[in-house]
Amino acid sequence: MTSEWRHLPAPARPIAAAATAGVDAVRAADHAALDEATTDLAALDPAQTGLVLGTAVRLLLEDGHPDGLTADDVRAALASCVRSWPEADPQVVLWLLAAALGVLDEDGTTPPKPDALARNAVVLIADLLAGREIRPWWAAALAEIERAQLND
Repeated sequence: MTSEWRHLPAPARPIAAAATAGVDAVRAADHAALDEATTDLAALDPAQTGLVLGTAVRLLLEDGHPDGLTADDVRAALASCVRSWPEADPQVVLWLLAAALGVLDEDGTTPPKPDALARNAVVLIADLLAGREIRPWWAAALAEIERAQLND
């Protein structure tokens, strides 16, 4: 991990580093680098990783739909992600979208495995970024998490 993540809280640094490496790998269509980033992300605390990645996904969705998000928008995000990376698992991407939006009904269902969540999360984030830089979104996600925690 490089010093570029020093401005982030310690628990967020490895998440940001691994997810950024994953997004870069998706953009380069580098399957080996994506495998490495996925392994790194899946080894981290799932609650922290899910919170940071899920918040980033939600913020990216909200940014792309400032007038509000509809079911059609969520379907379009799912379709775009799967079209851009055919190895993406549509069920896992849908699970990630629902979790990020706070509408996931787990109802006793087993969540996807950490490596599937990690891989599909970076693919989804790469697609939602649409070529934009990822680093500012980590700062935004962490600021949103801090705001939510202070208001709880």
